[in-house]
Amino acid sequence: MAEATFHFPRGFLWGTGTSSHQVEGNNTNNNWWGWEQEEGNILNGHTSGPACDWWGGRWREDLDRAAESDHNAHRLSIEWSRVQPSPDHWDESVLDRYREIVRGLSERGMTPIVTLHHFSDPLWLAEIGGWENPSVSEYFTAYTKRVVDGLKEYANYWITINEPNVFATNGYLLGIFPPGKRNLPSTINVMTNLVRAHAGAYHAIHSIQPTSRVGAAHNYRGFVPFRSWSPFDRAAASLLSSQFNNFFPRAFTDGVLRFPTWFKRIQAAKGTQDFLGINYYTRDMVAFNLLKTNSLFIRRFYKPDDELSDNKFIANTSQFMFTALKWGTQFDVPIIITENGVENLNDQLRRKYLIQHLHQVWRAVNFNFPVKGYFHWTLVDNFEWERGWTQRFGLWELDLHTQARQKRPSADLFAEICRQNCLSSDVVAQFAPEIYKEMFPG
Repeated sequence: MAEATFHFPRGFLWGTGTSSHQVEGNNTNNNWWGWEQEEGNILNGHTSGPACDWWGGRWREDLDRAAESDHNAHRLSIEWSRVQPSPDHWDESVLDRYREIVRGLSERGMTPIVTLHHFSDPLWLAEIGGWENPSVSEYFTAYTKRVVDGLKEYANYWITINEPNVFATNGYLLGIFPPGKRNLPSTINVMTNLVRAHAGAYHAIHSIQPTSRVGAAHNYRGFVPFRSWSPFDRAAASLLSSQFNNFFPRAFTDGVLRFPTWFKRIQAAKGTQDFLGINYYTRDMVAFNLLKTNSLFIRRFYKPDDELSDNKFIANTSQFMFTALKWGTQFDVPIIITENGVENLNDQLRRKYLIQHLHQVWRAVNFNFPVKGYFHWTLVDNFEWERGWTQRFGLWELDLHTQARQKRPSADLFAEICRQNCLSSDVVAQFAPEIYKEMFPG
């Protein structure tokens, strides 16, 4: 059989990603907790509840598992509603707790990547209009200053906002995230305020910690015209890509917010990404369809022969990982893959998905794309927003009733890759022999 080893650059960051509301548990003072209590918002009526009990201290054992698996980095987020439970109160004990967690990463030899906003907002912010409030960027900047000043001793990488495109789209256009709006002007307003907030946070972080590296995590989704010969399908795919994929990273590059029929300049946003975070999961086929009046006459779908995740949420389209990274090179900054993974309870698809996607990452590195790290989503099964507990993304399986963790084979697969800083034919033969010939033909 053909054999090979795909090496990654020295100093490559390997780890997993988590977010506060999804793992901490009992985040009762934020808008997501309130959203979960309303009937019909979360699949099967699920609630986050104790989640993975990180706030109760189980972060220690989970980070021990990550360190023992040779992860050299971890991405986590800070819960704004804990740090600032009311507009006029900062909880220093909470910052002490987060300082302990981030210090714990350093003590385990892991580089912290700290996200300041990962979908959840304090209830008090939601009550005054949330991200539609014109003062939200000032509130966010003040919060950022407090957190960075408290954690700067242990953290140097900062992600201001996770997936601002998903946050704005799902919360204000599609209505599946809080506050549940379906309003285009509101969406545009929120997108504008997200750019302002990112810019304010970026400059605040650099004023406190000049050597820091600051970026945002962007969800890149492949949009492919279903009929390549159709100008309507091509136009639909182009519209989705320009507004969903390009809007925020371009604004953070040149300070220009590009909407379909007009643009706006925010000078403070120009040059505000020291690295580009890319969250990549899958791609869509796109077709123009006159019946789709509620989605701008655009139909998105997977191909009939696509290999799908458990709940048909993700198609295994690993070649588009390379496409996503190539797209990212246009912004002329280092790239970190801040999320990539698949929901899969029995772990069969996850092993194949992980190997195939990392092969594409290796290809990109060998094209001299400036890829500096890879963060798998996620460390342990967690609460997946509007889909509740129906999706299992973890390298470790979580028993919701006992909080017990059970290691999946993919955890050992990823550990071998992290340990060796490479993807080898021996590892593929051990963990996903069904794709060996595809990976190593000849």
